Amino acid sequence: MSTYPAFDTMPIGKQWRAGSSGKTREDTDPYTGDTLTEIPQADADDLDEAYATAVEAQRDWAAQPPMVRAQVMRDAADVMGARKDEITDWLIRESGGTVAKAELEWSLVRSVLWEAASMPHHVEGKIMPSDIPGKESRVYREPVGVVAVISPWNFPMQLSNRSVAPALAVGNAVVLKPAGDTPVTGGLLLARIFEEAGLPPGLLSVVVGSGSDIGDAIVAHPTPRVVSFTGSTPVGEGIAAKAGIKRTALELGGNGPIVVLADADLDLAARAAVFGSFFHQGQICMIGNRAIVDTLVFDEFLDRFVVQTKALRVGDPRDPQNQLGPIINTSQLESIQDKLDRARSDGASLLIGGDPFGPTGQCLPPHILTGSNDVATAREEVFGPVMTVIRADGEEDALRLANDTEYGLSSAVFSRDVDRAVRFARRIDTGMTHVNDAPVNDDANTAFGGEKASGIGRFGGQWAIDEFTTEHWISVQHQPRQYAI
Repeated sequence: MSTYPAFDTMPIGKQWRAGSSGKTREDTDPYTGDTLTEIPQADADDLDEAYATAVEAQRDWAAQPPMVRAQVMRDAADVMGARKDEITDWLIRESGGTVAKAELEWSLVRSVLWEAASMPHHVEGKIMPSDIPGKESRVYREPVGVVAVISPWNFPMQLSNRSVAPALAVGNAVVLKPAGDTPVTGGLLLARIFEEAGLPPGLLSVVVGSGSDIGDAIVAHPTPRVVSFTGSTPVGEGIAAKAGIKRTALELGGNGPIVVLADADLDLAARAAVFGSFFHQGQICMIGNRAIVDTLVFDEFLDRFVVQTKALRVGDPRDPQNQLGPIINTSQLESIQDKLDRARSDGASLLIGGDPFGPTGQCLPPHILTGSNDVATAREEVFGPVMTVIRADGEEDALRLANDTEYGLSSAVFSRDVDRAVRFARRIDTGMTHVNDAPVNDDANTAFGGEKASGIGRFGGQWAIDEFTTEHWISVQHQPRQYAI
């Protein structure tokens, strides 16, 4: 199968064309610094066209039988399979992810498409009882209309598609703004896949543009009924303020605790902590930011964790022997280094680390620190290959430390006693907790999302159907009603 055309235009309305802003942005490989493509950016007029076309196209799409929308999702999954090498190559080159990360992301996107294919047949209404004689109350579940999706750079295709596919599947149109660092994998490549799968034109527009030109406008525009955003908590708070009375689905920052209780399998906990801390250079919202370890096993766990971390290889993400690739950009790298510097100033001890290297100087070795829950690398979301290991004085202290954060996305707890671990897990203030596993998990059919400053709403399965549909109560009076005035 031949490759797709060069990604130097975007689908706006019913045609692929250049953006109208007069500005062009280079899309670069974070490891080599090579230019992958140059994209003329979109502006507010392009956004208006995308929304206007979406409104028009959505009506016919919503009227299609469920099997038609389901078939597009299944065909898109088939396209993913046929174009796997092309897709994973783009994911490696554009996001700096390793081969293993690209393979995982490809599989997650395909899983979401399979799950979305089931959704058109699971949009259910209800018949409700009424106290009024002769009245029938029907509650219809219908698509909201147009959905705005704003996605990040770390898992660009997955974190776009997990909103795009369900929203389309249940009968909506979508306007997608991918991150500036990953416009191809976060939007343009996904649009080509849906186009090849038979999605009618106008239902998915991708607007690639700067935040100053279209960032506020895509949220504040009167057309979308739902705004789906994945990204940092400060940006999410701004989106919530600008959205007004629109519905928002927000998956925001995290500060995931990995809790190791005194009766844990330490080999298992250490292996999971290595994956759950350093996969994709730690650039994952649900990554383990802190390891909270009972003092009775602290030293033994730490020794194993350090030994396994030292074995990780960092470098060219195209080399399947490497487990870590580059940080996405220099700004992100500087943010990580700033947190490391402040953590050490706060009293944290650095056990292993190293300076950035590579062609662009963006490959950062994994770092392990020990310190309190208040050092910068523990208190703040690092979003890099950094883990702070914290000593806990028993189970209740471990719970206190785990919950002592504004965030509440993902978490993990390790214990040989599963019932004990589940009791502990239910007291952690997060949207997701994994027993005897890393905090990095993503299944297409379940409730993915956070609490506190980590977001609003849930992604996946029936929860996604609920996010992207609305309920319409229609009553039918089957016999004349007696009115009392």
